[in-house]
Amino acid sequence: MTRYFLKQESQKDKQKPQNKGNEGSIKELRTFKRPKYKSSIEKSQKEIDALVTVVKYKRKAWRGRKYEDDKLAGARVQAPWNRKSKRVPVPEDKLAHHSRGEGLSGDGIKTDFHQKKLKKHEANIEFSIEQAARAEILLPEESGFLLADEGELTTQFTQQQIASSVDITSATKHFDLHLAEFGPYRMNYSRNGRFLLIGGRRGHVAAMDWVTKKLLCEVNVMEAVYDVQWLHVETMFAVAQKQWVYVYDNQGIELHCIKKLNKILHMEFLPYHFLLATASEEGYLSWLDISIGKMVSQFNTRMGRLNLMTLNPYNAVVCLGHSKGIVTMWSPNVKEPLSKMLCHQHPLQSLAIDSQGQYMATAAVDRTLKIWDVRKLEGPLQQYKLHAVASNLAFSQRGLLAIGMGNVVEVYRDCCQRPADRPYLRHRLFKRIGNMQFCPYEDVLGVASDSGFTSLIIPGSGEPNFDALESNPFQSKSQRRESEVKSLLEKIQPEFITLDPTVITDVHIPTLRDKVEAKKKLLFLKPPKIDFQPRNKSGKKKGTVKVAQTKRIVREEQRREFVKTLKDAGIGEITSPQNTESSSVSVKHKPFTALDRFKPKKKKEEG
Repeated sequence: MTRYFLKQESQKDKQKPQNKGNEGSIKELRTFKRPKYKSSIEKSQKEIDALVTVVKYKRKAWRGRKYEDDKLAGARVQAPWNRKSKRVPVPEDKLAHHSRGEGLSGDGIKTDFHQKKLKKHEANIEFSIEQAARAEILLPEESGFLLADEGELTTQFTQQQIASSVDITSATKHFDLHLAEFGPYRMNYSRNGRFLLIGGRRGHVAAMDWVTKKLLCEVNVMEAVYDVQWLHVETMFAVAQKQWVYVYDNQGIELHCIKKLNKILHMEFLPYHFLLATASEEGYLSWLDISIGKMVSQFNTRMGRLNLMTLNPYNAVVCLGHSKGIVTMWSPNVKEPLSKMLCHQHPLQSLAIDSQGQYMATAAVDRTLKIWDVRKLEGPLQQYKLHAVASNLAFSQRGLLAIGMGNVVEVYRDCCQRPADRPYLRHRLFKRIGNMQFCPYEDVLGVASDSGFTSLIIPGSGEPNFDALESNPFQSKSQRRESEVKSLLEKIQPEFITLDPTVITDVHIPTLRDKVEAKKKLLFLKPPKIDFQPRNKSGKKKGTVKVAQTKRIVREEQRREFVKTLKDAGIGEITSPQNTESSSVSVKHKPFTALDRFKPKKKKEEG
């Protein structure tokens, strides 16, 4: 292509007529008059002189997109505030805390495609570990504990002294509810720790926002109440009354009466499975799916009256304590206990498992307290001798253990990993303790007694940082609805409740071997060869094309019949020989779930 450039006058050329002499130029301006219009010849001559020589532009050879991008990136100058600075390295201890173990080297992989795929997967894992370690910056809150001066003990600090030393907001978390007419009481905190539910033996039931002290509802069911339990949201709660279990909303309106659950003593709710686990006076253990109102499992444990019941949050297994000093672990899939542990030689009085599902504390009538490792089913790790019988036990989110002995509450710190010499805090009530629970994400211990309810400040007991997508104490109505729908869609089936939840990721080697062998048999089964010679009816000689076409048609028809006979014989289905009968029954009677209503309806076969 050809480009033309106008010749620009330099500053020297502009200054030349000014340096000649001002007088002569003035005289010329005075004596001579310049013509108003120039001739077309002079004008064209000056335009030609103003043009410079012709320059022809030649396009350079294309060197690739990467070369052009690098060239543009090198020529581009970024502003200081847009320049990428080097990232601060993450400490090794934080990376080790979030590590998922050693990765795969890929030595046994032969193809390049799968090697690249494995490297990409390992790179994603390393990136997620680094991001998780960097995300700790977003958790600014830290848990604090009481520190005593020299010659003092934290045990001697009273609740009045702690409330007077903290800020006004924290001081309001210590309060008493005097309800002596309807006791003894049972209490339960919601999953996000914002709402409180109490129930008296004489029929008094109340739900409230204990932070703002706003009462949601208060009713008297005119019947004995044995236990209360929040469900998946704070708008529904279950009450174990004298005869059956009732479900109420946050306005105190009765929603359901579950007559299949009768004479219930204790209840536990599984939030990820939407199951309400109950233990009855007659020894029956039940699991009710509250999302569809279906009884998942119910059977007799043959262990007598079930006074002690707790939930292991690690594997959703229900643990029961019995009068023979045995702790049994149950799943709705098996009618026999998954495990039995002989913890004491005397009847058990209380039972508790920490929030991580790692430690279990048991107390017996002989005033002994033992700490066990639940994951390994080993122990005891620690053993204590108490001043009185421990009627209640409760673990906090930070590992503190609260022990209720009569009307005295003692809180121990770091008592599972190493022996504790003395309690961290102690508080004395006026009446006997019914039950107690640490409030999630708050340094508060709620204690229900015969005379009402007491909220105690326990510094360092709650988790200071919460995940708003998991449980948000400050969620709005729209967020609550969204979380309810999301949790329902992510609901875990009760079949996955096992003692070791990691078994789901393992490969069942015998079943896999049977599948591979059956597949090999199918691959090597071929239809038999057919030597077919079509007969000549007319006696005339026919062409070879017609004969070959007839043979092909007969062979295809024979092959279709062979495949049909294999399918009818059941060889085409690759199943385990152990589970052939059970799988056929399960296919015929497949359970109906709540999400099956969204499946497209099958068209009815005509005829």
